[in-house]
Amino acid sequence: MLIQNASWIRMKDAVSTVVPVFRREFGCDNPVRSATLEVTCDGVYEAVLNGKRVGEFILAPGWTEYSKRLQVQCYDITALLVGGDTHNNEKKAENTLEITVGNGWFRRTNAPWTKTNNPDEFLPAMLIAALHIIYEDGSEEIIPTDGRWQVAESTITLSGIFIGEDVDMTKTPVFEAAEVCEYSKDILIAQEGPEVHEQETVFPRSSFRTPKNEWVLDFGQNLTGYMAFEMDAHAGERLSISTAEVLDKDGNFYTANYRSARSQLHYICREGHQSYKPRLTFFGFRYLRIDEAPEGFSAENIHAVVLHSEMTRTGWLESSDTMLNQLFSNILWSQKGNYLDIPTDCPQRDERYGWTGDGQIFCKAGTYQYDVRQFFRKWLADMRAAQHDDGWVPEVIPSLTAYKPGGAAWSDAVTIIPWQLYETYGDVTFISDMYDAMKKWVAYVPTVSTTPYLFTGCWTYGDWLALDHPEGYVPATIELSKRGYSNDDLVCSAFYANSVSIVLRIGKILGQDVSEYETLYSRIKAAFTERFGGKLNTQTEKVLALHFNLAENPQALANALAEQVRACGMKLQTGLLGTPYLLHELSRYGHYDIAWSLLLRKEYPGWLYSVTKGATTVWEHWDGIKPDGTFWDDDMNSYNHYAYASVADWIFGVACGIKPAAPGFSKARIEPHPDALLGSLSAVLDTVHGRIRSAWKYTDSGIRYEIDTPVETEIVIGGVTKNVGKGKYIFGAD
Repeated sequence: MLIQNASWIRMKDAVSTVVPVFRREFGCDNPVRSATLEVTCDGVYEAVLNGKRVGEFILAPGWTEYSKRLQVQCYDITALLVGGDTHNNEKKAENTLEITVGNGWFRRTNAPWTKTNNPDEFLPAMLIAALHIIYEDGSEEIIPTDGRWQVAESTITLSGIFIGEDVDMTKTPVFEAAEVCEYSKDILIAQEGPEVHEQETVFPRSSFRTPKNEWVLDFGQNLTGYMAFEMDAHAGERLSISTAEVLDKDGNFYTANYRSARSQLHYICREGHQSYKPRLTFFGFRYLRIDEAPEGFSAENIHAVVLHSEMTRTGWLESSDTMLNQLFSNILWSQKGNYLDIPTDCPQRDERYGWTGDGQIFCKAGTYQYDVRQFFRKWLADMRAAQHDDGWVPEVIPSLTAYKPGGAAWSDAVTIIPWQLYETYGDVTFISDMYDAMKKWVAYVPTVSTTPYLFTGCWTYGDWLALDHPEGYVPATIELSKRGYSNDDLVCSAFYANSVSIVLRIGKILGQDVSEYETLYSRIKAAFTERFGGKLNTQTEKVLALHFNLAENPQALANALAEQVRACGMKLQTGLLGTPYLLHELSRYGHYDIAWSLLLRKEYPGWLYSVTKGATTVWEHWDGIKPDGTFWDDDMNSYNHYAYASVADWIFGVACGIKPAAPGFSKARIEPHPDALLGSLSAVLDTVHGRIRSAWKYTDSGIRYEIDTPVETEIVIGGVTKNVGKGKYIFGAD
């Protein structure tokens, strides 16, 4: 990369909160054949050449394990150059490149609840870049960042991922010479992940005054992105906007669940007509409160812009039930809102981290709805970079906070996600690239466990947010109250067994000697049975033993699970770790009726409960808004969390029955499982080998099945198996 020949530059004596704009003026004396810009920074940047934005990458350079990996973007800027037109080069043309740098993820302040500090928080904004111009006569020119660049405080006076953005358009930047500084260039890598782009525009659905007389705009959709506006104003007038996901039970603007995230835009107007959208941050919101505005400002002056990583959609679900269809939409929007450069847990409060547990829980559903190969390839590279030498995998990637040791189910993302990507896409590099990291993780467990061949006595989040605390249970700590009542040692040991099983399977695929892992897995199963075999009490304990094939008598255990669900009023009691597998295991052992009842449950706790409350994304808590309109909690209550959206993979894989019979769906198995509770259901999945469609519908004559497949497929309808080739097939009623 030519950028290796450039120098890091900064604004002399600037504090970390200053948002500088770096400037370089240059001319093109000869006709230009091509021109490129390589650039990155210690934050996020926006580059503008001759008044036009360079590229479509929002929040470049993205979020990586910065201590080891910082992406460099390369843009073709030929068309933006003055003098780049080879037919109009009679005289020297002047060009001005300006690059504004905000704190972004690199230099953000860690949330107070993490009780950690970001070691890079107090670094000043720094830039490194190189322009490469090739002229028609074959000569070349390189313009690197150096002491000839200028820098000034930009019109953005405050910016941050949690903060939002403050802008003063009356301010005139005063430029001075930039200072060359020392910072590592060893961390620079070429762009790996898909860029974050503007994806959709959403207009306000309504504008109203709350009971507190606050002016609020409702966009009708909880989303991730930012607001954009256009208006006429006088210099010095202000537009101040706050964001929120929900209103309280009285219909007032509610922001307590954002915690310390300010999440606001404050804009001081210049004279005349103007338009603006935040340049260096993003928000999670459905509602905007207009706290201050120029005279004449109206809802027609503003809209919302949706951001997420560039991904091709691959999965579609549709049913005869409008509420279920809304759930499908909510699942999709939660993926879009949280697949913003990394897989985050939520896009709005003072968190927005790449939690490995949430990432692996939703990964399967995520691979069905979008093509996420490049998205995860980059994130897994950061996981490898963040993994400690002893094998420990942090609970958040990139590991900016990593405030507790990685534990079961979270750190196990190192095995679960690559395996799922291999199953969905058939690309062996996902497992070969991660194999050493997987082995390091399973080798780490025995070094900290208190029991041979199990994973015990260690920190874990357990079955986070489970609902199975017994009556009268009083936890020792607040964190324990959020874990559920499942045995932590059992949960950890089950995931340990699963990771060793994955390492064993992958080793065989890669042609490795796996005898060591065969022996280890056998001993883990035996130890699990001896320690926990007769003590599978909670729904989650039963589900994990079933899903990871650790049960001595699977059918009897599944029957007991089904009875347990019935006995508590046909309700799930599982948390983050049990819920993704609950419907799968009930169905696997014949209890389809219970699985369907849980899916379609409209009361708390149930997937459709939030829909009855007007949700447009998936919630962190089943009762984020309680039946009486009050909130579950102010502190930890996101309304855009995708963990429970993992149910989508059951709908694709069981309800519509689409499963890979070979990696990447090079062969398929389709076995739909309709239920009279729902009139019709269809799933479309664009695999790397073509489109699969599985649909069923209840008619007066019975059930009609329509199946399209691009590959050899085993179709099972009503217990009857047919092996077919590529084609369209119809079974059952007219």
